[in-house]
Amino acid sequence: MTTTEPTVAGMGPIILDHGVAFRVWAPHADLVSVIGDFNDWDADATPMVGEDAGNWFAIVENAKPGDQYKYAITHGDTTMQRIDPRVRQVTNSVGNGVVHDPYFDWQSDNFSMPHWNELVIYETHIGSFHHDGDGDVGTFDDYRKRFDHLRGLGVNALQIMPIAEFAGDLSWGYNPAHPYAIESAYGGPDGFKVFVREAHKAGFAIILDVVYNHFGPSDLDLWQFDGWNENDKGGIYFYNDHRSKTPWGDTRPDYGRGEVRSYIRDNAMMWLEDYHVDGLRYDMTLYIRSVDGSPHTEIPEGWGLTQWINREVHGFKPSAITIAEDLQNNDYLTKSDADGGAGFSTQWDARFVHPIRDVLTQPDDASRDMHKVIHAINHRYNGDAVQRVIYTESHDEVANGKARIPSEIDHADTDAWHAQKRSTLGIALVMTTPGIPMLFQGQEFLEDGWFQDHEELDWNQADDHTGIIHLTSKLIRLRKNVDGFTRGLTGNHVDIFHVNHGDKVVAFRRWLDGGPTDECVVIINFANRHFSQYEFGLPQSGKWQRRFSSDRKQWSDDFAGAASGDIVATDAPYDGQPFRASIELPPYTALIYSQSASASA
Repeated sequence: MTTTEPTVAGMGPIILDHGVAFRVWAPHADLVSVIGDFNDWDADATPMVGEDAGNWFAIVENAKPGDQYKYAITHGDTTMQRIDPRVRQVTNSVGNGVVHDPYFDWQSDNFSMPHWNELVIYETHIGSFHHDGDGDVGTFDDYRKRFDHLRGLGVNALQIMPIAEFAGDLSWGYNPAHPYAIESAYGGPDGFKVFVREAHKAGFAIILDVVYNHFGPSDLDLWQFDGWNENDKGGIYFYNDHRSKTPWGDTRPDYGRGEVRSYIRDNAMMWLEDYHVDGLRYDMTLYIRSVDGSPHTEIPEGWGLTQWINREVHGFKPSAITIAEDLQNNDYLTKSDADGGAGFSTQWDARFVHPIRDVLTQPDDASRDMHKVIHAINHRYNGDAVQRVIYTESHDEVANGKARIPSEIDHADTDAWHAQKRSTLGIALVMTTPGIPMLFQGQEFLEDGWFQDHEELDWNQADDHTGIIHLTSKLIRLRKNVDGFTRGLTGNHVDIFHVNHGDKVVAFRRWLDGGPTDECVVIINFANRHFSQYEFGLPQSGKWQRRFSSDRKQWSDDFAGAASGDIVATDAPYDGQPFRASIELPPYTALIYSQSASASA
């Protein structure tokens, strides 16, 4: 039985006490009906009523959660079957929509997002992280079985690559076919809710990657959704002129159309409101704000849309973090909208990852450019280090012709001494440089090769490199100031006071507020040279305790374990600092010192 009840608010399927309401935007349709399990898929059984603004509405009293359905849309002489643009669940990307029951027991989920200056992000892909059994693709449930590994590692935010339903079962996720639905191969909406709830219990914030610069391009029911288009383009959800073109297909959403803007805004808010995520990472915002990355092809309404969504996100959940992948070193991405900015919390920093990867992977020491290191450490947006995410590996940096750091250093033997030493040097630099640090899945056990969505992480590598995992965990512990004696690593400030271009050594101090127990000193040797005595400056007198050395044998049997332990400052100026010290400094080694009454690590 079908009734109408226009006072029912909302779009898509809406669960009622006496059935399910359906509302869909199809302004160029001549007729729309809802078909499904509840009416034997009869297009004549459940006609919908046209409303204002091009919406169509019906209540189906015998419909219920779990029912499969579609819309039959007639435009002129053609009738098309379409999956609901706002459906939360599908049988598969070319199957049917499923009426999803929104009720879920969150078990008093009251997770508190860490302060952004204490975040350590772990970028990860559900389908390839861990497979349990014979499946070709990992699921949310499979992933949760590795939570203990991640807890031991110490990361506190999981940045999940896109999970909106995509074509097939294997994908990076950057081809969303149904932006509101959760990938069925991963476990669908209920699977993701359990994943987030249990991740919060385990101490992980969840940051979700969203794709708003294009949709599809395949298995895309949004394409010419109600039959209308111009220039043989995408119809009501897309630009129908030159602005439709993106590097991923002719499917850029029409950011200037109110209904499309609301569609994207509501999608962003859905992740926070209905799935309790703690932040969003927007894929390649350059192609939201411009057609082709050129300042001559800007899309002002795209910029305005990101401003609106960021306002809404931060208004609903002030602790939620929004991350832009733009990679154009544009301060305005992370300026407030009141100052003309897009209002993102932070952005991926190209001025860190690209020069640091270059320095780490140079085959000879003489080519390691300390100027690049200096600029990478010092760079920030709008004077705020937290406005950048820093990393040496991401899904983009370890694919598309590029590989993991160990493979870039020594493709023939990724476990060789050089590969281990310089890869861990990169991790140390990420964890000691101002910014929000990020690892890519498997980086903590020197995963090699390149990222592929159909290959599970090599967990044998984790067994082989338990020491490197512990090294990474130690650095994360220091970065988060878990033990209270490396508060400076959470701060916004850095002073690179020692640069030895000839020997490839850099030293810098980090601090939050300043003072003897706040400051940390980091010294890094980027060359294959052992110094029995290496002199550098110190900002404070007294004993400096070694909190970390990347050269210890407990990390790898190939390491020497020769670095100096605790040191005492000498009252003699050096490097522009009022004191100095001399240490043993092994090749390709990072050392961290700080002051407190605690025993050295």
